[in-house]
Amino acid sequence: MDDLLGARWMLSPSVALRPEPFGALAYHFGNRKLTFLKRPELVAVVRLLAEAPDVRTALETAGVPASQHSAYAAALRGLAATDMIRPRTDEKEAAA
Repeated sequence: MDDLLGARWMLSPSVALRPEPFGALAYHFGNRKLTFLKRPELVAVVRLLAEAPDVRTALETAGVPASQHSAYAAALRGLAATDMIRPRTDEKEAAA
C-alpha cells in the first residue's frame, strides 16, 4: 500500500486556500506558487490533514472512496512537491 496514506501531513503555514466553485485556489506566500485544487473533495482532504492521524483517515473523513485513494495520494504528492503540504512531525506543528 502507499506509504503516504499512513503518514501525517498538514497544510503548509505559508499557504492560503481561497474557496472557488470548482474547489479552491492554493497560494504559497513563500515560493509564490498558485495551484488550482479542482475537486471539492481534495480541498476537504487538504483541510483535514492537520487534524487527521494520517492521510488515509483524512480521505475517509472527506468521503473519498478507497478505490480513489491512490489517485488522491498522487495529487497530494504533487502538492508536497511545491510545499503546499508538508509532513507533520508533532502536534505543535499541526496547530500552526
